[in-house]
Amino acid sequence: MSLEYTKERASELIANANSINTKVETLSNGNTRLVCVSKLKPSSDIQALYDAGYRHFGENYVQELIEKSKILPKDIQWHFIGGLQTNKAKDLAKNIDNLYAVETLDTEKKAKKLNDVRVTAEKPIINVYIQVNTSGEEQKSGVAPEDVETFAKFIIDNCPKLKLEGLMTIGSLAQSKDQEHENQDFKKLVDLKTSLDKLFTIDLKLSMGMSSDYQEAIRQGSTSVRVGSDIFGARPANNGH
Repeated sequence: MSLEYTKERASELIANANSINTKVETLSNGNTRLVCVSKLKPSSDIQALYDAGYRHFGENYVQELIEKSKILPKDIQWHFIGGLQTNKAKDLAKNIDNLYAVETLDTEKKAKKLNDVRVTAEKPIINVYIQVNTSGEEQKSGVAPEDVETFAKFIIDNCPKLKLEGLMTIGSLAQSKDQEHENQDFKKLVDLKTSLDKLFTIDLKLSMGMSSDYQEAIRQGSTSVRVGSDIFGARPANNGH
């Protein structure tokens, strides 16, 4: 994988990212982080944005993330934002020292695997987000809202190499399209944060909002938004994943 990029491509990427980042900073008064979702995009695209000052990048596939992390700068803050299979958790925890966060944690088994591998390999602590299925859609991954408290307690009590940094959700398409009203999927996550903060005396972050709905997510309190296509352009339709 080459890290060389053309001046034209770099200019396009930087203009897109800066435009999004300006909106994010304006809406949030500088309190929300932009994660550039670079899945299925070449490492050279990431390098171009890195050279422009961006550090937080999101990837969906474990092997792709491992390969990119090997050749890209070591101070990139990688976010794993794809569905995590238990058998891939070991690879993720073992091979990426600068893994900033796993945002899609949804079972105790996966949490234990990430933690145990990180302990054995003597790697740094990973920030984790509990993925919550706020919309209740069967096809969506995530912990049911009523089970989040138990899962959070498990991570805090049993996983010293995991720091519970926040909660994450992918809102339903219907809620994202409704620009007239408050997004109820986001509201559920905000309410969960409020109760967990009080219960565990912590201050959880919220990762909610993507290209189509990040502005509404920020208005409702998101502290991290995941934007891909608005920065990098459309992805290939048939990618083999």
